[in-house]
Amino acid sequence: MNGFLRFVTSAKTSWIVLVLAGLIAGGFFALGSGAESETAPTVGLPDSAESVQVDELLEEFPSADTTSALLVFAADDGELSSDDIALIGEKAAGELADFTPDGFVPPAQISEDGTVALLVVPLDPESDVERQAERAAEIREAAAADLEDVRVYLTGPEGFEVDVAAVFAGADFTLLLTTVIVVAVLLIVTYRSPWLWIVPLVVIGLADAVAGIVANRVAAAAGIALDASITGILSVLVFGAGTNYALLLIARYRDELRLSPDRREAMRRAMRGAGPAIIASGSTVALALATLLLAEIAGNRALGLACAVGILVAMAFALIVLPAALVLFGRGLFWPYVPRFGSRDAIARSPWGKLGRAVSRRPVVVAMSGFGVLAALASGLFFVEVGLSQSDRFLREPEAVQGQEVLADAFSAGTSSPAVVVLPSEDAEQVVATLSDLDGVDGATVTEESGDLARIDVVLSDAAETPESFATIERMRTALADAGSSDALVGGLDARSLDVAQAQARDQALLIPLILVVVLVVLIILLRALVAPILLLLAVVASYFSAVGASWWLFQSPLFEFPAIDTNVLLFSFLFLVALGVDYSIFLVTRAQEESRVLGTTQGMIRALAATGAVITSAGILLAAVFAVLGVLPLITLTQIGVIVCIGVLIDTLLVRTVIVPAMAFITRDRFWWPRRPAVSDADARAAGLDALAGRAGELAGDESVEAPVAAVR
Repeated sequence: MNGFLRFVTSAKTSWIVLVLAGLIAGGFFALGSGAESETAPTVGLPDSAESVQVDELLEEFPSADTTSALLVFAADDGELSSDDIALIGEKAAGELADFTPDGFVPPAQISEDGTVALLVVPLDPESDVERQAERAAEIREAAAADLEDVRVYLTGPEGFEVDVAAVFAGADFTLLLTTVIVVAVLLIVTYRSPWLWIVPLVVIGLADAVAGIVANRVAAAAGIALDASITGILSVLVFGAGTNYALLLIARYRDELRLSPDRREAMRRAMRGAGPAIIASGSTVALALATLLLAEIAGNRALGLACAVGILVAMAFALIVLPAALVLFGRGLFWPYVPRFGSRDAIARSPWGKLGRAVSRRPVVVAMSGFGVLAALASGLFFVEVGLSQSDRFLREPEAVQGQEVLADAFSAGTSSPAVVVLPSEDAEQVVATLSDLDGVDGATVTEESGDLARIDVVLSDAAETPESFATIERMRTALADAGSSDALVGGLDARSLDVAQAQARDQALLIPLILVVVLVVLIILLRALVAPILLLLAVVASYFSAVGASWWLFQSPLFEFPAIDTNVLLFSFLFLVALGVDYSIFLVTRAQEESRVLGTTQGMIRALAATGAVITSAGILLAAVFAVLGVLPLITLTQIGVIVCIGVLIDTLLVRTVIVPAMAFITRDRFWWPRRPAVSDADARAAGLDALAGRAGELAGDESVEAPVAAVR
């Protein structure tokens, strides 16, 4: 370890580290990510899902090679005129037919009240997002040409795919630019230096670029595709976590510069002190993310793999590249607040130490009050609704959603997304009769046959992706099973969404306990204790529930007015909050463990709080702000993740780490480290006078007669 530290920090070799880092980064840039084009977010159900089996069987039908766009024509006022209807028919036979594989568009369907017309335009599937968007624009232009007082909407499968892809058009650049601005501003405020902030920002920015390339390459090797939403979250996570590690290292480096005349030796001490906490923190997050590889849903596995790789890259840059970059500059890098050798102990003068002493006087009352606040914030959990429909996932209502709403008002609500049943042809008539009699079904029709298989399209009476339509899908599956049609499978949009919700529930049931076990094991190994890890995990889980509850009240406010929380938001928020939230407790408790070896548990925790209070608060505010950046995208799912993680990190930073964790340590005292016995117990510290001496150091900061003995003891 000493050899590594000297190689990274010494005058003769630190520049070699930077050159090697630059060459490695340049190699990755030359290699590229390997991604040929942007892809819209996907879910990726397992092959065992019934809706996936239906999609596979549909590949055998003549229509397998086509998708469709629904064009909705709505009169601005009253009914569509006969001229409008005739012109729509001409478009179907002319310009719009040119977009179809066989040059044919079925005749328009007119609503009973004559206000809306519907055209179903068959299309060839297009996987390239850019070309798909161009085709959609051409279809819109052709459909709207020469029509007056008629609104035209592109909806259906093609419309929603284009609109979702549009959400992520330029998303990486928007997120990156916003994130860089937020991080730069907060670093300037934190350091109050005109140039210190540049060093960590450049290093973490380089780490983000490398992480994106490495994650794409690793995912491709594993047969996993990363969509735009995952790369966006990856960038936010790398910037947030990487900057946190940088803040912790630089804060420790500043402290050591006061105690050492040689800045390179000060950096080596800082790495010895902060390195284990950073490694433990990064390992906790990476391992927790790696649990997502056990998920059923491919989107969860992709996020876990990409973000775990990103955390490892961020940790490597923070522990190798950043120290080498910092030691190239003298103490003037911190100007105008330069940490001079032998200057006064900034830790002893910290207001966080005063807070720690106040908490230590009445820890039981403080702990109960803290958990009471968490319980009050968590009250929103009793009212949380989970599950967003396809049309509810946008912050700003896109054209596809508007078209679907118009269509639902004029026709049966399920017209735009019928359920699909694939079954043996010989059972088709019986199944049509069975399904037609079910509640929630407006009609069932055999639309296509292929060999010994038939396809039945079932129009539901309720809007797509609602609890009512899900209940109808379940009734259909039950009715088909009861009727002996075991070979009949139900698919389509509603069936797929139902399967996603059920798979997500199974993922949560598996992964949430697994994440807790992983975090607990890491804490036990790090602290070599049982009581402290359990208490830390309890506090961070409580903060998660309070974050979700508080976020729900916010989501119901006029500021957002979200109807529900999306199905994957709770799992991702739990993962990020537990893994990242426990980081701050790791930073605090590892420092407390170090200080307690000479000051005892109580005074060690107080001094740790004084030493880490400012940097952890800065790190927490920065991480919360970085996750809030996800709100720049008009997709509710990412906004909800950003808001919940933002609120949760602030709760962890300002309440759990500053009040609740110290209070629990003061209550349990030496038992906090059980079954290990601390090197210096609280009783030993009091007997040796260290308790009073450490407290006196906080009151008389700057008095060498008090500070010198404390430093000597440490």
